[in-house]
Amino acid sequence: MDYQAVIRYARISPTKLRHIADLVRGRSARDGLETLRYLPHRGARMLEKALKSAIANAEERNVRNADSLVVTKAGVDTGPTLKRIQPHARGMGFMIKKRMSHITVAISSPE
Repeated sequence: MDYQAVIRYARISPTKLRHIADLVRGRSARDGLETLRYLPHRGARMLEKALKSAIANAEERNVRNADSLVVTKAGVDTGPTLKRIQPHARGMGFMIKKRMSHITVAISSPE
């Protein structure tokens, strides 16, 4: 059975998060937490929060062996984009796109 946690509208670009999500996918949940704890990226804190929430969801549903959980899905999808205009030369405007992400982490017990 899968246990998942979703963080929506995270204020970070999805391309920055996907590199970090690739490091965690397929590892055990505890090993993934240790990996994320020592990464210096801001996105690692967000993925760590989602992974902790997924582990807590599994423990809430009385998983017998929480140490055997494996990260089956660590996905980052594109959220809405905030669009801002910065003044540019000759009266033009330059579009600034502030991207958001939806983070999904799913864990399951290997059976």
